[in-house]
Amino acid sequence: MFIIKLDAIDSTNSYLRASANVSLPKDFTVVWSDLQTEGRGQMGTQWQSQGGKNLTFSVFKRNTNFNIEERFVISMLVSLAIYNCLRTFQIPKLKIKWPNDILAEEHKICGILIENIIKNNALAGSVIGIGLNVNQRFFDDLPRASSMYSLTGKLFDRDEVLTALIGSLKQQFEAVDNKTFKGIKKEYESHLFRFKKPSTFRALNGETITGIIKGVTQDGQLRLLLEDDKIEIFDFKELTLLY
Repeated sequence: MFIIKLDAIDSTNSYLRASANVSLPKDFTVVWSDLQTEGRGQMGTQWQSQGGKNLTFSVFKRNTNFNIEERFVISMLVSLAIYNCLRTFQIPKLKIKWPNDILAEEHKICGILIENIIKNNALAGSVIGIGLNVNQRFFDDLPRASSMYSLTGKLFDRDEVLTALIGSLKQQFEAVDNKTFKGIKKEYESHLFRFKKPSTFRALNGETITGIIKGVTQDGQLRLLLEDDKIEIFDFKELTLLY
């Protein structure tokens, strides 16, 4: 594991993407910054994090086992790696909120942003951005946010947590040859927030949709059983889960 530690940067994902445009970084190169001024989340949102309290970092994973059509497998593996790692720190009531947020006691403690590097029409690598709330105590205007500290009352060594997270990521990717897509998907869905439960969503047009989460497709779209007993497929940009 090769770690680049920075005091502050606009975005660790942007840093690694720029590096990859010149030459692909080594497998599991990590860029960790105490403060990201323009940290990004899904759908262009900004990841808010108090400097020196949390983990905001990106990992470069060289992809030799996946094609472009299988890119959602990477998202599932990363989600499972973080889920399994946080269990070892006894974080309570963990769930994966589709597509790849990590919740604990229905509060978001970790966000993931994966940006794939495509070269010569092939998946050359992935920049895996992770924002994990570790020791932050207060979240202004973010009632659904929490941290490892808030959930356990314990202060955590961020270096220790980072090492454990990278170890869990390596374990997931190294074991992938022994798993089928069906097996990875089944494990992912078993930890999915509100899986097989009636849930309410807000669509892009503001409409409210109620349905039962039945799982995900190979592309990572959400399968919803609607009130008319029909299964419909939705992209993550099309729905926001209300909870």
